[in-house]
Amino acid sequence: MLRIAYILIAALSWLLPATAQEGGLNALLESKRAMIERPSRMTIGPVLEDLATSELPNVPVFLEKWREKGVWQRKSDGRFFFVEKADGGKLMLIDVDTGAEAGLAEQADLSNLNPNSGVRGLIAAKLVQFQLSDPDPERRLQALTALERSANESHLAILRDAIEEETDPAIKARKMRLQRLLTIKFGSDSANRVAAIRSFAGDSGVDARAALNPLLASSVKVFDATPEGVNVARILTPGSDIDTDTAYQLLVDAGKAQPIVLPDARKRALIANIQDGAVAGIPVAELVTQEARDRAYLALAASGAVPPLVTQDEQQEAVSSHVLAEVYAESDAALTTAARETLSDISRTVGFYRFLSLALDGLSLASIYFLAAIGLAITFGVMGVINMAHGEFIMIGAYTGYVVQQIIPNYTASILVALPLAFAVAFMAGVALERLVIRHLAHRPLETLLATFGISIALQQIAKNIFGTQARPLTSPSWLDGAWALNDVVSVSYIRIAIFVLAVVFMGLLLFILKRTRLGLEIRAVTQNPRMASSMGINPDRINMMTFGLGSGIAGIAGVAIGLFAKVTSELGSGYIVQSFMTVVVGGVGNIWGTLAGAGMIGSLQKLIEFFNPSNTLAAQTYMIIFIIIFIQFRPKGIIALKGRAAGD
Repeated sequence: MLRIAYILIAALSWLLPATAQEGGLNALLESKRAMIERPSRMTIGPVLEDLATSELPNVPVFLEKWREKGVWQRKSDGRFFFVEKADGGKLMLIDVDTGAEAGLAEQADLSNLNPNSGVRGLIAAKLVQFQLSDPDPERRLQALTALERSANESHLAILRDAIEEETDPAIKARKMRLQRLLTIKFGSDSANRVAAIRSFAGDSGVDARAALNPLLASSVKVFDATPEGVNVARILTPGSDIDTDTAYQLLVDAGKAQPIVLPDARKRALIANIQDGAVAGIPVAELVTQEARDRAYLALAASGAVPPLVTQDEQQEAVSSHVLAEVYAESDAALTTAARETLSDISRTVGFYRFLSLALDGLSLASIYFLAAIGLAITFGVMGVINMAHGEFIMIGAYTGYVVQQIIPNYTASILVALPLAFAVAFMAGVALERLVIRHLAHRPLETLLATFGISIALQQIAKNIFGTQARPLTSPSWLDGAWALNDVVSVSYIRIAIFVLAVVFMGLLLFILKRTRLGLEIRAVTQNPRMASSMGINPDRINMMTFGLGSGIAGIAGVAIGLFAKVTSELGSGYIVQSFMTVVVGGVGNIWGTLAGAGMIGSLQKLIEFFNPSNTLAAQTYMIIFIIIFIQFRPKGIIALKGRAAGD
């Protein structure tokens, strides 16, 4: 009876004169008081519709407060208010229409409207109508985001109306996309749904795939003959498309075949039917063989005491006499056909973008390897020194960046200061190593390798003594946070982009130094023919020192770049020394273009191997090393061979 009364009240509310709304929101709420006080999913619809069509300015605020249980009713006269806390434990009443203060009240004199979850859901759906047309673009975007997460059928018509009123091109495009997605899910016209489905052909968005995949949901069903009147995905062939035992079990589940009696069930049935020391007239003492137990069970089955056994031939015959088919949950074949073709087109697009993403990942990794290896390529090419401490210069650069950030808290300024400072610190460390150790071991590669390896261990221990064993943060500026996303498949972090740009800048800078400066000319001369360079007045000893310092300084800059995304520890450089040597050897010793080619090959190869074996990066590195070993068997001088002393060595 109470429900009927609410329905009658709702019907009468439609007949109220417009003068109730002319009195503002308070008057309109007064006319709907009974349904607002005790709302239900059945009676709240007319109230929300009247509020929406009233065009009163405070309706959206009221609906939002009502949904969040922020509307209160004064018990004495039933008037609705918002409230704020006031002094003395009282509540300040706020007029729902004007937003003006309406006096103080005790909480005991008020009752809080507490709509249930179903009513709140309806209020939220109606509130979207206002939010999608809100003058503030941010509010409209928030409403769209909420709809993208959870929308229902009622939102489709609201969204269509909001599209016509939208003035912002970007928001309008987003609304139109969401409208097409909702049409696929909730549209009532098949032709419109098919058109919406086909509009996503070649689209790589996850939301499009999420809307289309449910249309192709299917289940295997059993039919006595070729199915008609259902949307069949495919007919299954037992033994090929589906296992025969699985097919028979589907028949059993559908009530079209006798269940298979498992060995344990047969054993329990024999035990349960023991009478006077025998089963079906066969003494228990004779039931020591499987043949005897089968004979006893068949005798019980013949008498109807136990379920009959099903032979393999009977199973095969039962399966052969029925048709098994995958049937779409969606009954409209036009929709499933369109969805299948569109998803196939999307798969090709996604495959292309995955390849592009893989290429960008390889390029990003190649830029890191290039920065780490270019300094080694210069020192190795000019001096022929196998510097096992090269990774520690990378570590020195990273720790220099960390120290700078402790002094300069602004991350952008600290990185700008850290890059040249890391070069200077690593340059001086490289010069010191060359003056104190390397030059005394000239033309003795084995002793040089062992000495630099020992220095590498010593530098790591010094770093541990100074900075400890815990990883230190090298924080990137806020403008490097996040990633550049081309679509839902392709995205590259801004840090990786910055490192790529840094690698390009340093490559250009090095080419300028080597091709356009006196130092570069002397380095190239010593690299090609040190004796001839010496006879022309060039000091090879000084060039070796400057070259080693230059290579070490570049490694320091690489350390700052790598530290922005890797953990800054004393072992940071050791993780890149192997890749650096491989890059130099594969590309061609002492050649910038060769180092670039080697970094590109190794970075791309590693990402390609990781793509096929993503769960095991160690295996990827192992396969990469094997490939490089095979590669240098056929091209021992690298991709771009160097002429001169390094090539001869």
